[in-house]
Amino acid sequence: MQDGTFPSPGHLDETWMRGDVFAADCPTRQLLDRIADKWSTLVLIVLGQGPIRFNALKQRVDGVSQKMLSQTLKSLERDGLVSRSVVASVPVSVTYAVTPLGMTLMAAMQSMIDWAETRMPDVAAAQEDYDRRSAETH
Repeated sequence: MQDGTFPSPGHLDETWMRGDVFAADCPTRQLLDRIADKWSTLVLIVLGQGPIRFNALKQRVDGVSQKMLSQTLKSLERDGLVSRSVVASVPVSVTYAVTPLGMTLMAAMQSMIDWAETRMPDVAAAQEDYDRRSAETH
């Protein structure tokens, strides 16, 4: 394969012209860093099930702090993956939902989720094997 060619399903001869994902200033890397963090992934999975209010979302994402959830939602909203709807009521009601752009990301994430769910026994076996070998050498 020629330098600069990136193999991808359906695009085997497509030249990768988007930048160097290994460089810290690469826009692709910056977006991947944001969407691949633990909280963003979990938030998107929950939001993929339908619109939800902030407190209900916080309850569904076990372990996330209010501050981290707020920061995550703001980043996802800025990237166009999540929408925020405010209803002027007493108290104010704020609902979050996945945008159409976010749904395209959810479709891509579903393959990774499916892989994790079907391969977890293999990963657990590899972890046990590694831990056993590590214990034998120490």
